[in-house]
Amino acid sequence: MKKTKFVFLVLPNIHLMDLAGPDQVFLEAAGYNAPFEIEYCSTEKSLSSSAKLPIGKLNHFSKIKIEENDFLLIPGAELNYILSDEFKTNKSLFSWIRNCRDKKIKICSICSGAFVLAESGVLEGKECTTHWKRTKELQQLYPDIKVIENVLFTEDDNIYTSAGIASGIDMALYIVEQMKGEYFAHKVARELVIYSRRSGNQKQQSELLNFRNHIHSGIHKVQDWLQINLDKKASLTELAEIACMSDRNLTRIFKKETSLTVNQYITLLRKEKIGQLSKNPDNSRSIIAKQCGLKSEKQISRIIKKK
Repeated sequence: MKKTKFVFLVLPNIHLMDLAGPDQVFLEAAGYNAPFEIEYCSTEKSLSSSAKLPIGKLNHFSKIKIEENDFLLIPGAELNYILSDEFKTNKSLFSWIRNCRDKKIKICSICSGAFVLAESGVLEGKECTTHWKRTKELQQLYPDIKVIENVLFTEDDNIYTSAGIASGIDMALYIVEQMKGEYFAHKVARELVIYSRRSGNQKQQSELLNFRNHIHSGIHKVQDWLQINLDKKASLTELAEIACMSDRNLTRIFKKETSLTVNQYITLLRKEKIGQLSKNPDNSRSIIAKQCGLKSEKQISRIIKKK
């Protein structure tokens, strides 16, 4: 079986998290036997990160063999460098990126990597995003692209752009899900101690994830079960068994770790699910109610109104 290659273009002054997050996602996926291969290249013989960590010698991008349906990923680097005359005169790099697009290679950017794609011309007429501090600047510098504000990542005609840092991981998990399915991506996320992949159209600051910012494995198991089985009804005793604790203990610890009661958390899950399902015009209210574990369509309106 041919392996899908993920090529990271490592630029001088690269932000380590923009590189390491997506890189680890694909590495973990390969560890679960996904036919993935990772390779790195650069524009320079030697370079260091934005934190001044030296990075070993990498192959020049022109030496990389990359084919249709492979991925080219450009993590963010210091924007002052990306916007510098020194970098912008590297016409061979921008030509190579355009050539990758023409060969139907899938191209991804993390954070300020979107400025590299914009400079190369591959974002012309495309929807894209970057870090929220830089969206207006990106639009002003490149008026022919369509910058989307306050989303985690975008996908438009085999070009993916993400807001940066953690959203690069969300984008990478989304790509894994596209290629290997939802359950496989869930396993990879769990390996990375990430318990809920955010969708691209979620805001850059996700409210729901705030209630998973803890390390209690029993409560995470309950939250996982609720998210996967939202259409099913479970008693407090059944949820307590999943967490390997008593009903009373689950009630107390769930509130302690998440600041919500179990019922309040279920309501939040349902509210989010209703929002997602409502975007599909083929979903009737009865279908939405059923998939959210509600007995009637009237409950949908009540949940939507809850703050």
